[in-house]
Amino acid sequence: MDRPSSQTAAWRPGMPGRDNLPPGPGGQPAPPSADGHGPEAGPPTVTIGSYPDYPSAQRVVDFLADNGFPVERSAIVGTNLTLVETVLGRMTTGRAALIGAGTGAWFGLFIGLLFGIFTAGNWIAVILVGLAIGAIWGAVFGAVAHAMTGGQRDFTSASALRAGQYAVIVEAELADQARQLLGRMRLAPSGATSR
Repeated sequence: MDRPSSQTAAWRPGMPGRDNLPPGPGGQPAPPSADGHGPEAGPPTVTIGSYPDYPSAQRVVDFLADNGFPVERSAIVGTNLTLVETVLGRMTTGRAALIGAGTGAWFGLFIGLLFGIFTAGNWIAVILVGLAIGAIWGAVFGAVAHAMTGGQRDFTSASALRAGQYAVIVEAELADQARQLLGRMRLAPSGATSR
């Protein structure tokens, strides 16, 4: 395969090698849109219904799939996204050590199993020693890591993204078919708009 004479030269039409590139972000570049600002956005879509929770939107798409609708041409879009961080409890040095001991015990168990496979003697003792050493070191590292934060984050939490509304969208040419199918369903959407 011929290479460009300069390392900074990019592939241009007419140069060999484009057919060998896979499609996608690292492969063949997508053709620009008509206005020249990035790749085509895809076919136009229509919102056939908006729902207050994900299970309702999921039921709609499932109903469409059960009735032969080409659901690969639809999507569920969450809007009005909110980041919710739920505080699970206070983090103390003792609790950090306990969590670290649990994590370390799992790692120690894994190492103990690996060494236990190749041990000619009492392999259960090797596994138990690995588990104990892992728990001790995990507790030490957990306590030290928490102490190093200096009390700036003395709580544990879990983060989740939540949407205020879920819209079911389909390609515009299939919108009428989708609406007819949804007319047979008992779940009524809160609105229908074009995107």
